[in-house]
Formats: sequence, C-alpha cells, structure tokens
Amino acid sequence: QMQLVESGGGLVQAGGSLRLSCAASGGTFSRRAMAWFRQTPGKEREFVAAISWIAGSTYYAASVKDRFTISRDNAKNTVYLQMNSLKPEDTAVYYCAAGRIYYSTRADEYDYWGQGTQVTVSS
Repeated sequence: QMQLVESGGGLVQAGGSLRLSCAASGGTFSRRAMAWFRQTPGKEREFVAAISWIAGSTYYAASVKDRFTISRDNAKNTVYLQMNSLKPEDTAVYYCAAGRIYYSTRADEYDYWGQGTQVTVSS
C-alpha cells in the first residue's frame, strides 16, 4: 500500500509564501493522480489542487487559482504545492492524497492520504 508524508507547513504572515512537499512510497506513483486538500476544525475537507498522471494536467479551486501551483516529480515520487500571496483564509491542515483516477475534486475518490501538515497564516 502507498504511504504519503507531507512536510513544509508552518507559520507565515499574510502575503507570504510556503512550499509543501508530499513524499510517496509504495504503489505506483507515476500512475496515480495526486491532490491537495485542506481542512479546518468542524469543516468538510476542501479541495485545493490536483495533478493528473495523464499528461500532468493541473486543476485548482477558484479560491487558490493564480496563487498556488501544484507540480509533481515522478522520478522522486514527490508532489509539491507552492503557495504564494497567502491569506488568513488559507489557514488549515493540508493533506496530500493519491488515487487511481484521472483526477478529482472529491475527497472520497482518493484512495490514500497523508497525515497532514499545519499551515497558519497570520493577519
């Protein structure tokens, strides 16, 4: 089974940047869509960005479009999320996910999840 480990979270001021990484082991990384979701206490898990294993197409939530960039390095079994112009509304635990799908914005369509990394943006 695939294991996912996120890193790179932390505290940042509004307008700042962070780069999250998700390292995968086990499974076939290059044949899986990868995605980032985020969640705050008492809220549903929210889609942030996804990248397909077919042609590496990328997809973003409207709230992060033009601020966040998802990318993947299949040789290193790693997916990244570059977050720029961060806002307090971006504060959440960020989760990496993998699935044997083209791509999806729905959490229930992904098979594997990391344990999350905290991102806190001060106002």
